[in-house]
Amino acid sequence: MKWLWRILIALLVLVVLATGSAALYVRNLITAPFPQTEGTIELTGLEGEVIIKRDEFGIPHIYAQSEADLYFAQGFVHAQDRFWQMEFWRHIGQGRTAEIVGEPGISSDEFIRTVGWHRIGQNTIDFYEETAPEFIAVLEAYSAGVNAYIGQQGGNLSVNYSILQLANEPWEIEPWTPLNTITWGVVMAHDLSGNFDEELLIMELTELLGEEVVAEIWPPYPANRPVIVPTAANGATLPQPAPALAWSNVNTQLVGEAPEFGFAFGRGMGIGSNNWVIAGEHTPSGSPLLADDPHLGIQMPSIWYEVGLHAPGLDVVGFSFAGVPGVIVGHNGHIAWGVTNLGPDVQDLFIEKINPANPNQYEFQGEWWDITTRQEVIQVNGGEPVEITVRETHHGPILSDIEEGLPEDLVLALQWTAFQPSRVLQSVVLLNKAENYEQFHQALGFWDVPGQNFVYADTEGNIAYQSTGLVPIRQTAHDGILPVPGWTGEYEWTGFVPYEEMPTRLNPPEGYIVTANHAVVDDSFPYFMNRSWANGDRGQRITDMIEAELAGDGTVSAEDIGRIQMDSYAYRAASYVPLLAGLSSGDAEVQAALDQFVGWDYQLRRESVPAALFEIWMMHLLPAIVADELGEEAADLYVSNGDVQSIFLHTLATQPNGAWWDDVTTADKTETSNDIILLTLRQTVDWFKENQGARWGIGHGGASTRPLL
Repeated sequence: MKWLWRILIALLVLVVLATGSAALYVRNLITAPFPQTEGTIELTGLEGEVIIKRDEFGIPHIYAQSEADLYFAQGFVHAQDRFWQMEFWRHIGQGRTAEIVGEPGISSDEFIRTVGWHRIGQNTIDFYEETAPEFIAVLEAYSAGVNAYIGQQGGNLSVNYSILQLANEPWEIEPWTPLNTITWGVVMAHDLSGNFDEELLIMELTELLGEEVVAEIWPPYPANRPVIVPTAANGATLPQPAPALAWSNVNTQLVGEAPEFGFAFGRGMGIGSNNWVIAGEHTPSGSPLLADDPHLGIQMPSIWYEVGLHAPGLDVVGFSFAGVPGVIVGHNGHIAWGVTNLGPDVQDLFIEKINPANPNQYEFQGEWWDITTRQEVIQVNGGEPVEITVRETHHGPILSDIEEGLPEDLVLALQWTAFQPSRVLQSVVLLNKAENYEQFHQALGFWDVPGQNFVYADTEGNIAYQSTGLVPIRQTAHDGILPVPGWTGEYEWTGFVPYEEMPTRLNPPEGYIVTANHAVVDDSFPYFMNRSWANGDRGQRITDMIEAELAGDGTVSAEDIGRIQMDSYAYRAASYVPLLAGLSSGDAEVQAALDQFVGWDYQLRRESVPAALFEIWMMHLLPAIVADELGEEAADLYVSNGDVQSIFLHTLATQPNGAWWDDVTTADKTETSNDIILLTLRQTVDWFKENQGARWGIGHGGASTRPLL
């Protein structure tokens, strides 16, 4: 039996050795790409010594003797910490995700290649090379730093890359180029300035419901919410609705699938950014205070990358994007700035009429114009290449194909301000160096897409607001929420709003400025900016809290700003919870739900039972109000837009006997708000019992010790 024990011991030793080897392999796989944060690294391409100090939070501060070395080092450090993020982002920006993920990436690549994000980026590169080569030098220095990291690491670039090579075929890690940086700006433009999806949604709803119903459920910005830059009445021409068309004749099936808005930066239900600035006359120190709270999508790692850049003539700290030189949001020794998304309407869908005798022509002002075509080849990891034909009119790329069986051959073409060469990099570099308001204002004149709300403060005591971005001037003013005929020539873009006429404020008399994606201007502004602003609740709440502080001790401190940033007051709750007052139910569980709201402060805190109850109730309430009138298909489409829902629901809260509360499927009864409220509270209780049991808290990992039942 000794031989059996020897075999077992030998097998055990082999298992231990194999396990240890596997553990060492996995450990090396994970740790090999970790950044070197101590010691000395010698790199070819630097002109002088660069010092990188990481603080206790791991944030790098880069000290260089020249801007070229500074941007080189920023590229190296970005790649050290975020190479996988940069690698994937550059594939997104060029419509090449299928080269990494295989077949699942084909559809989005088809859309990106059709719109031409990579061509947009190349147009910008060509523009800089011809008109401002000094910014090409910035891009090349940054690229050289990224490539120094790639050359140093060999195959140990990221654990993601190593693992995906085991699951898919390896792909070539190409040198970083200026185009990779610029196309990330195009992704940013798509994510923060696109609204063609809204046009398609409203088009579908209009076809299903008619214009009058859509006008009710898609209300404009409310008059009782703030405007960032109120304008005096000046005889502006209000935009008119787009013309009524037979929408069913238009093919809305897109070529490929557009990446979901918010996939990169965060846009959708519950997403929004806030910033505000307080003049020194209202602060304890006598100097301005600026707060920026950009709510971008949650990713791991974060979209933002905090960094300090220090060189002769440049001393700035703030937040950057991996893959892009400079600081996007931050401060230097003279000024500070913060951004929120402005959201002007910078995209129009044009309905193009295709020549029935020649599918390569489209009609414009009574003549047949030739369609421009090009071929795109999508390489697919583990699969065969996919070739697509991209077609363009003078408006832009055609997003849909001719559909068999329609009375007319009508397709959709996209016009977008991003098709112009972008000068955002130029704006960032100049902004980082700006020392006063005049230089700040001048730098933002180059910020073309996406349009942003900038708030500003400086050491001289000034505060300011500046809107940025190319905003189209339309030959026939329309509200931009529906596709328009492309063949008539009536809806052409004739130019862009001059920068000096864009909304701005400097040292306003109230001593503060607030932006939260809400309306920048009112209807008196001479140019059409947008119809679909955020609902104004966040802007109103920040304004209310600042006003409350000023009415109290007369100042707004840094601690007050922290409290404003962490506030979660829900105006929709303030509209609807009062409707519950006096309601009672013979259903003990519904009554228990009603009782939870008594004394609630309308704060949506993680540990709050009424907050959880309210949010799930709202999830049931809106479909119960609209589904009977709209039908299931239209209702499902409608509930996808949070800001419009909120404006509509705020209005309904003031009309407890309004027609929308009635369930049209119950012919023997006319329901009021009370009936629908009690019904949906019952549905809400059932939801919690099914999903979290009789004892529940909010659904984000919190746990309440208070039972519902």
